[in-house]
Amino acid sequence: MAQFPTSSNYAHQHDIKSDASGERIDPQLSANTQFWHNLKYVISASSGFQRWQLECNAQLQSLRLDQQVQMYLRETLETLAY
Repeated sequence: MAQFPTSSNYAHQHDIKSDASGERIDPQLSANTQFWHNLKYVISASSGFQRWQLECNAQLQSLRLDQQVQMYLRETLETLAY
């Protein structure tokens, strides 16, 4: 069974630092955020995503790009699972 790190273990393992205000900064979280940002834009530029957007246009109008990409990935993975 996988063990999840406790907050103290996580801080030690990931070398969390504090910024000027004393708020803790997790470099791994920052890297993950940047990775998601880049991945989201690469996916949104793909022809498959753009085709999917056209098919679902009415449903997507009120959603942020993050939500659209997550929805697209979920539907794509569900399709592949069959």
